[in-house]
Amino acid sequence: MTFTTRFAPSPTGPLHLGHAYSALLAHDMADAAGGRFLLRIEDTDSGRARPHWETQIYDDLRWLGLTWETPVLRQSEHLAYYAAVLDHLAQKGLVYPCSCRRSDIRAALSAPQEGVPGPTVYPGTCRGRAMSSRQPGDALRLNMSAALKCLTMPLTFRDSGQVHPGTHEITATHLLSRTGDLVLGRKEIETPAYVLAAVIDDARQGITHVIRGADLFDTTAVQTLLQALLGLPIPHYYHHGLIRDENGKRLAKRNDARAIAKYRADGTSPAEIRAMLGLKAK
Repeated sequence: MTFTTRFAPSPTGPLHLGHAYSALLAHDMADAAGGRFLLRIEDTDSGRARPHWETQIYDDLRWLGLTWETPVLRQSEHLAYYAAVLDHLAQKGLVYPCSCRRSDIRAALSAPQEGVPGPTVYPGTCRGRAMSSRQPGDALRLNMSAALKCLTMPLTFRDSGQVHPGTHEITATHLLSRTGDLVLGRKEIETPAYVLAAVIDDARQGITHVIRGADLFDTTAVQTLLQALLGLPIPHYYHHGLIRDENGKRLAKRNDARAIAKYRADGTSPAEIRAMLGLKAK
């Protein structure tokens, strides 16, 4: 099996040093293994994604010396594919419509971030609703209890990263108490949640190794569950440490002072970026 990994940014702001570290690390690991490095643009957040940020992603990565296979997968061009998967889960009785707090639903659609509280475990208010009762604006939630009945628990995934190395066991108790009935999408506008879209795309792109920041480690349990439900392969994970500012906080896209474009404009070289990140020179 060919080592295949990816870097999957969202075009909602400038790439910063943390993105550079993740992309360079994934590219270096693929190169060392004689494998493949793919770029995926996760642009389903139509309210925040912008073409100029996508263009800057390409410019920043090329400046860093990265190359990738083309064409690039842009999630916004495959919404019907995600909708078909949601329909499949609905036909199995595993999702239901939910009209609860819109702010929680919007938050659940995006990738989680360290320091940003996610929605609390859903109490199941709409769990008894049939799909035929769906209204415009409703989210689609996974019925976690029903999903678990379809699987043999526990599930496991492997992580060889710097933060959580080892084989991790996922129990039904963990998923019910820590995750619950998570949002998988908004049906009427065919917007998939991050956890679902990433699982679907990792499978169809043949991703064997997911290399990403430790802030996404907690999503791996539910993504492993979705992979099992959909009969998809479970990739090998490598969760790396985060690049932090002088106060120990995780870098965010609002940290323009750490933006790759600013380093470029200030005359910093790609080799100096590698040295700042503790990566070997190329």
